[in-house]
Amino acid sequence: MKILVGYDGSDLAKRALKVAQEHAKAFGADVIHVLHSKVTDLPTRQHKIDEQDMDDVRSSVEKEGLLCETHLLIRNMEPGQHLVKFASEHAIDEIVIGVKQRSKVGKLLMGSTAQHVILEAQCPVVSVK
Repeated sequence: MKILVGYDGSDLAKRALKVAQEHAKAFGADVIHVLHSKVTDLPTRQHKIDEQDMDDVRSSVEKEGLLCETHLLIRNMEPGQHLVKFASEHAIDEIVIGVKQRSKVGKLLMGSTAQHVILEAQCPVVSVK
């Protein structure tokens, strides 16, 4: 079993990672993939910080006795698109994502990463508030 976590360093993403770890232990997952997505074509100083954060995440997960692979994707795609594409390309069995509460107007204007993933993913999606 492979679990994918959408991760951006927020408290919500950290809660999603915790749920993914619990599922990995309960279901005997082979690996947790942690995906951090950036919408840009150009590397920046922030990417170095994100890479360090992902290294810290991997170390934290591995201390729990789980195998973890981290991925920092820098493409001209929205995070929801990255998650769905990555899940499809890597035969992911479950996606865990954080869900921000927004008004209907906010979702209409800004879109929703979670909504895109829930509607487009070919595997089960667990949402965490």
